[in-house]
Amino acid sequence: MYGAPLSGQAKKMLLLGSGELGKEVVIEAQRLGVETIAVDRYANAPAMQAAHRSYVINMLDGEELRRVIEQEKPDLIVPEIEAIATPTLVDLEREGYKVVPTATAARLTMDREGIRRLAAEQLGLPTAKFAFADSLEQLRAAVTQIGTPCVIKPIMSSSGKGQSICRTPDDVEASWNAAMEGGRAKKTRVIVEEFIHFDSEITLLTVRSVSGTTYCAPIGHIQKDGDYIESWQPHAMSEAQIREAQHIAKSITDALGGAGIYGVELFLAPDRVYFSEVSPRPHDTGMVTMVTQDLSEFALHVRAILGFPVPTIRLLTPGASYTLKADRETETFRIGGLEEALAVPNSQVRIFGKPETKKGRRMAVALSSADTVEQARKQAKESASSLRIEYQ
Repeated sequence: MYGAPLSGQAKKMLLLGSGELGKEVVIEAQRLGVETIAVDRYANAPAMQAAHRSYVINMLDGEELRRVIEQEKPDLIVPEIEAIATPTLVDLEREGYKVVPTATAARLTMDREGIRRLAAEQLGLPTAKFAFADSLEQLRAAVTQIGTPCVIKPIMSSSGKGQSICRTPDDVEASWNAAMEGGRAKKTRVIVEEFIHFDSEITLLTVRSVSGTTYCAPIGHIQKDGDYIESWQPHAMSEAQIREAQHIAKSITDALGGAGIYGVELFLAPDRVYFSEVSPRPHDTGMVTMVTQDLSEFALHVRAILGFPVPTIRLLTPGASYTLKADRETETFRIGGLEEALAVPNSQVRIFGKPETKKGRRMAVALSSADTVEQARKQAKESASSLRIEYQ
């Protein structure tokens, strides 16, 4: 039973992280009568513009995090980004707070080391060869061990920040500097990964709920500098690949537990399916589900974490997404071209409402549906290309 929001009898959901994905979670939660609180490190974040109220704090500061949570006493704590003081979440969960999907899942997926060791060493899932390094000297040794080309990433970052391809030993120092600049929480540890020669990358959205584990149709995507540019659904896969992908997804999500949607990233190589990463929350590539499915990834996430049944997920139409990114940093800008973007058949636009641009920052996305994935991708790109950021 749910009381009205702001009545004192409401179901309360507190989001840690208030970007464009969190904004959609807030909207879906409010459709089911939930009172929403958005938290982030900067003011006027997208989800804050939709939530009932908001807080600006350093979410890596455990004391600040605890203060807000104890003040609000939410029924659900929903992490929407990685950069959170997860030891505090673990403590709060022990004290009776409900963390989505679990505090352990938030802690393990906060950095690439915890989740990679779980997948490869404990679960025996196929992954690229990997090693870790805490200094430039250790990184040189790790690159020698793994071989070049290889991929070097901070153990904690988001949207591809700090990620680079190290093609020769001469690139090691530049990759180290990129990782130090792009990582979060002042971590100096990096992961070195074997460069997998894959045919494609996919996201398999995996939903854990009272109805069991179920999967969305696979989502293909293209990344640049570790951040996605476009995605489409469904991605063509053989039955054998789908079975293998679902086995990997169920293994990792069962180990992490809890309820909600997981974004399981996989490489499809000629010889097999490889586990890459997992996010215990809606995935940026999954924004395409807002035009392809009867229930978007955000609606599925909210249903699952509230304990409601999740019916069979229906793919209604092929679709695609294409992003609009900024190329500089400023607080004075406008987004134009909406008339042209919305004139593209079967297309929609989501402008995120971020208060400032940064180089490479996603500011909007175009979504399109069509009879085929190829046509949907063409339309989404055309729609997104019509959008423009006008800097003042």
